[in-house]
Amino acid sequence: MGVNSNRVEDFSSHDDNNHACYETTINIPNQTNPTLMSELPNTNPCLEIHHVCLPPKRSTFEKLKNRLSEIFFPDNPLHKFKNQTFLKKFVLALQFFFPVFQWGPNYSLNLLRSDLISGLTIASLAIPQGISYAKLANLPPIIGLYSSFVPPLIYSILGSSRHLAVGPVSIASLVMGTMLSEVVSPTQQPILYLKLAFTATFFAGVFQASLGFLRLGFVIDFLSKATLIGFMAGAAVIVSLQQLKGLLGMVHFTNQMQLIPVLSSVLKYRHEWSWQTILMGFSFLFFLLASRQISARKPKLFWISAAAPLMSVFLSTIIVFAIKPTSRQIPIIGYLPKGLNPPSSNMLYFNGSFLALAIKTGIVSGILALTEGIAVGRTFAAIDNYQVDGNKEMMAIGLMNMAGSCSSCYVTTGSFSRSAVNYNAGAKTALSNIVMASAVLVTLLFLMPLFHYTPTVILGAIIITAVIGLIDYQAAFRLWKVDKLDFLACMSSFFGVLFVSVPLGLAISVGVSVFKILLHVTRPNTAVLGNIPGTQIYQSLGRYKDAQRIPSFIILSIESPIYFANSTYIQERINRWVREEEERVKANNEREIKYVILDMTTISSIDTSGTELLGELRKTMERKSLQLVLTNPAANVTEKLDESKVLESFGSQGLYLTVGEAVADITSSWKDQP
Repeated sequence: MGVNSNRVEDFSSHDDNNHACYETTINIPNQTNPTLMSELPNTNPCLEIHHVCLPPKRSTFEKLKNRLSEIFFPDNPLHKFKNQTFLKKFVLALQFFFPVFQWGPNYSLNLLRSDLISGLTIASLAIPQGISYAKLANLPPIIGLYSSFVPPLIYSILGSSRHLAVGPVSIASLVMGTMLSEVVSPTQQPILYLKLAFTATFFAGVFQASLGFLRLGFVIDFLSKATLIGFMAGAAVIVSLQQLKGLLGMVHFTNQMQLIPVLSSVLKYRHEWSWQTILMGFSFLFFLLASRQISARKPKLFWISAAAPLMSVFLSTIIVFAIKPTSRQIPIIGYLPKGLNPPSSNMLYFNGSFLALAIKTGIVSGILALTEGIAVGRTFAAIDNYQVDGNKEMMAIGLMNMAGSCSSCYVTTGSFSRSAVNYNAGAKTALSNIVMASAVLVTLLFLMPLFHYTPTVILGAIIITAVIGLIDYQAAFRLWKVDKLDFLACMSSFFGVLFVSVPLGLAISVGVSVFKILLHVTRPNTAVLGNIPGTQIYQSLGRYKDAQRIPSFIILSIESPIYFANSTYIQERINRWVREEEERVKANNEREIKYVILDMTTISSIDTSGTELLGELRKTMERKSLQLVLTNPAANVTEKLDESKVLESFGSQGLYLTVGEAVADITSSWKDQP
């Protein structure tokens, strides 16, 4: 019995108003050789064979518009504006650009009580950390407090996260301090160093805001989770070792950030160790770590770890004030000026030989700050079941850094430790950042003389306590179990930071991540499929033990798009699969292969190299007396195959909607097979 062979529509007849495909019912008779039919999967007496349709025709402009919309506006941010009055659109626009107008009109005293408590709680952590992280960036301690005042105010207006606590962070401080101090000495050229720090902050903000405005947030996705785990762990080790200078009371210390020079410096100048500093430093370090452990085990006692740094500062200051040791025995911070942030726009460095250094430092520290801030914001948004707009966060963080660079601040972002405290303290809105900034303001105006006798060793203890949580060995272990390439990227980042440098370690890890992407693109997974008995489902023979080969067929699947970068590999791999299958058939005295079915379900896109590949494969199979059959191509793949005229060459039995329909329709046409 003959069958309807019209498998593919007359594509030339398609237009926007006439692109429907209709089902054709095919009766599969029992005239086919019984022996052969017993070896084939079960088929229904009445089988529906579906046409493979072309998508509706669109102009080049329509295609480009749709593609750009998918790339830059996957969340369709303007959908709320449809069918709204002008006044409503104006209000929505205000809420879109200034999220404070979303929660501000409905603000209540109950929310204020929660935000007030959480804001004061994170202020107790932000003040000592701000002073400490400024030291990590080789900046005057007062800059850390300035950076804890202006940026949080701006973020509270522009940011979309309810729990993100903004201020200086360890990683961005470390990177900025490392990159700038490699070229400019913060002790010999303090004014130039300060100018470059503010300029780097400005360019970090410009870069961050540009990514958000142009909706290019996917750029930071090249810093994979595995990369950041290794980078942060390596940076935490280096930062902790750098604090040995303060904990041991040393005067001379290396400016390098690698593991070996730091340890060598500790041992070389061991005659400078001060027992008074060691005793005080490690005593408070133990106290801080113990409070952190208590809060980790009992989350309700979060306030203990939050208050511990400020308590340590006050206690150590009282002790030093009481005993008044010499600066050699226990160094102190000394004089800190009172008052608000002085303007620093006149200190921005826009010309000269160090401009490239400022731009490079700004971009690198800006990427890290942005990655950390968005990751922290999304983490707590997921816990509290609300959405954080990544692009708006980029613009908010970028604008606050641009404004901060003009008000004596350096790079800031959302801190995980402070945000966790903010969340646990019950923060409800971004007003907690305003409360924190107000507390910092009071400190700047009235309390700065209290920090005169604060020992610098306590700053090192606070930094070590903060960064030690960045070493996530359990996450590294999970990477090893799940994905060895991710683990390699993690370790490359970790050891690169330890033994090479912080920027190069980051570059190495990004390179490994990009290599992984290229490896997946250029060497995609391929598999031979078999039928699950009693169904029309076809799955990998290597994955499902009960999947069965179909006599006279080899069914292949490619799990990636087909591009110029992998087309040669795919061609070679398919030819190898066919050769190996023919050898297996011959060795087992089975039916010879007649059809090669390529399941295109997982091929999401194709380029001109891919279309040429399919055309060449069809010719190669014909020379071997085999027929290549395509099943279930995606809409854009079908369209490109049609436009390249490759589709026409496959004929009536060369294109099907499913593998099951292809096998059933082809086998139904076999009559009286020997």
